[in-house]
Amino acid sequence: MKKKILSILLAGAMIMSLAACGGKETKEDAKDNGGSETQEEKKEEKAELEDTVVIYSTHAEELLEEVGDAFTEETGVEVEFINLKGELADRVRSEKENPQADIMFGGDAATYMQLQSEGCFAATTPSWAGEVEDAFKDADGYWYGTIKTPVLMFYNSDILSAEDAPSDWSDLADEKYKDQIVTRDSLSSSMRSTITALIYSISGKESEDAAWDFLTKLDANTKNYYNSGSMMYEAIGKGEASISIAVMSDIITNRDKNGMPFEIVDAASGAITLTDCIAALNNAPHPNAAAAFLEFAGSAKTQAMVANDFNRTPVLDSALPDCPEWMQTSYPAMALDWNAISQNQLTWLEKWETDFIDGAKAVASDK
Repeated sequence: MKKKILSILLAGAMIMSLAACGGKETKEDAKDNGGSETQEEKKEEKAELEDTVVIYSTHAEELLEEVGDAFTEETGVEVEFINLKGELADRVRSEKENPQADIMFGGDAATYMQLQSEGCFAATTPSWAGEVEDAFKDADGYWYGTIKTPVLMFYNSDILSAEDAPSDWSDLADEKYKDQIVTRDSLSSSMRSTITALIYSISGKESEDAAWDFLTKLDANTKNYYNSGSMMYEAIGKGEASISIAVMSDIITNRDKNGMPFEIVDAASGAITLTDCIAALNNAPHPNAAAAFLEFAGSAKTQAMVANDFNRTPVLDSALPDCPEWMQTSYPAMALDWNAISQNQLTWLEKWETDFIDGAKAVASDK
């Protein structure tokens, strides 16, 4: 019986071998005969990756290093990160005609919409694109969200009770909170998005004049503007002020890992939910490596890794089962039109920075 089975296997192998030899077509033959190229031939045609990819980003250095190291391990492509924080959009815009980077990684959707309208991005179609909800991507593939980031109010529960804490964003203008608020300064992308979102929301409900009146009162109640997130959290933790604004993940980290007495406010009008995005720059110097990095950075595997190691909530639902439990609970989002915000963002931010921030309250890190 064993001999019979062996004979059958050998015969089958010979038939397959003959079929392979007799039926093999060149690429040109396949096209001439109306056939299609094999998967192997398609792989051979695929452009080789460059040996470097350059990333402009707003993400924390630790996050960038982890994602970059994992990408290098998988592809062999070296990653160079340049962290630009609030200067990211201006840098991309200024280099539009001669890009020095390949990828823009981090920053809110409104900024990406504005840069897209200026022709700064190249369209891409990563394998996971279809899984991303429409609210978190460009319809034509010019940018994609990788992280959902609720921006929330929070307070020091050793100083304020839940009854005394603000219940909605409009409460921040109440005189009873004078010198009880600290926030990040205008270099913080989340703070810039928060301000423009509030201007849009108040303008829609009342008027733009009412929005600027709100910001005047908010500045009056603000004790300090910090250019360092750690300094801001430390100020709240020590009770130098009682109320602040930050992304949910950082509030959770400082509460659970650093033992700070923080409580989140579930605002009546909703959380300002940002989308941290990624895009390939138009005419990038390393386009193939750029496409590969975008594919890698937005994948469910990488989103889950970032979620577990840096408390960043993924955009892809397929990543959630492998993420921290607290990410399964979300705060209702404020109704915002980020496209409309993006069209006014530069004007609003310039006016806020120039006319409404008291520079004497700025506190810079000495590090």
